[in-house]
Amino acid sequence: MITSSDHVGPTTTARQPVLIIGGGLVGASLAIALDVAGIEAVMVEAAAPRVGEQPSYDERNLALARATVNGLSAIGVWPYAAPQATPIRHIHVTRAGEFGSVQLDAAKHGVDALGWTLPARELGAALLRRLDECRHLRRLAPARLEAAEPLAQGWRARIRTPDGLMEIDTPLLVGADGTASFVRDQVGIGSERHDYQQTLFVCTITPERDHANRAYERFADSGPIALLPLTERRCGLVLTVPRQDADAVAALDDEDFVALAQQRFGWRLGRLSRPGKRHAYPIHRVAASALVAPRAVLVGNAAQTIHPIGAQGFNLGLRDALTLAELVAGVADPGTQDLLERYAARRAADREGTMAMSHGLVQLACLAQPWLGPLRSMAMLALDRLPPVQRLLAKRGMGFRADPPRAVLERLP
Repeated sequence: MITSSDHVGPTTTARQPVLIIGGGLVGASLAIALDVAGIEAVMVEAAAPRVGEQPSYDERNLALARATVNGLSAIGVWPYAAPQATPIRHIHVTRAGEFGSVQLDAAKHGVDALGWTLPARELGAALLRRLDECRHLRRLAPARLEAAEPLAQGWRARIRTPDGLMEIDTPLLVGADGTASFVRDQVGIGSERHDYQQTLFVCTITPERDHANRAYERFADSGPIALLPLTERRCGLVLTVPRQDADAVAALDDEDFVALAQQRFGWRLGRLSRPGKRHAYPIHRVAASALVAPRAVLVGNAAQTIHPIGAQGFNLGLRDALTLAELVAGVADPGTQDLLERYAARRAADREGTMAMSHGLVQLACLAQPWLGPLRSMAMLALDRLPPVQRLLAKRGMGFRADPPRAVLERLP
């Protein structure tokens, strides 16, 4: 690890090919991918390099698409995460009070799993172990970007560390610093924000019946609820409630909280019990108006923060990171306008399609309009019964969308 204490004086200057601001799940993945490609980089992270200190290494249970696991395998992260992961072999989607369902089965599509469930803290721990092996990466943590000044051929970043200020000149500044991205503001990229007026509660829970590696998502007027398979027959519960009900739900004791989850999910897995510690997250959609600026690029939540419906946030962000690493590999100047325009073009269809899917689902599937019920049910029946539609749905659900990075690809039936 390199910190400002490795330099002489209160202010020092260095030059690095790529400067990554943000060491969360996507920023760390990008840093590792660049290291695999032999690219020198610096990663700046506000939190100390420990799982308990990094806000994104939290209690959420991530549904990792098959393509995501391929990508994590390609950069050497998955071997550290796999022992804690649970395969998703079936997906079951319904809408409360309506007929019809969508069911996906891995075996029918010629794969052993559609994806895997993994607690974010376990993925964070795996990333930290892999970061320790990087040879071309310098990590500044805890450290924070204070300002970024444009240069003729890049940016000069002022980095605050516990030992003083550093200045780093870079031809490519990468914003991987989350929804409230400081880099996005510094490079002059605007954003659009939508408040869903919903709050997400996550915890673990134990169903009476074995989940059998099946993930469930159930829609209702008040929002979606999901159960994701975990080890030891536990499930990750994801419960969405209207914002005005969030304080009341947070105040429920365990018995009443489980009763609410049971009422929302139903009895398909029998009685739910033994809830773990709850964590609440307000849900917003934030979309950057552009992915690139002169010699600057956004990835992950800095580029787009989407509704967690369908669990596509990190999956989309990792494809950002791996696409950028693929384009930067082997080039003399990683920040040229041509390269950044190619990155934006490569990411456009995947980004726009995933954002439209998540936003459209929450608007349509949770809309309380009685006349929509039969239409939704018929659409689910069509998705479930038409083989070409099923194949397309499964392929996209596994993360193989548009023009994905090479690192996530595999030969599919």
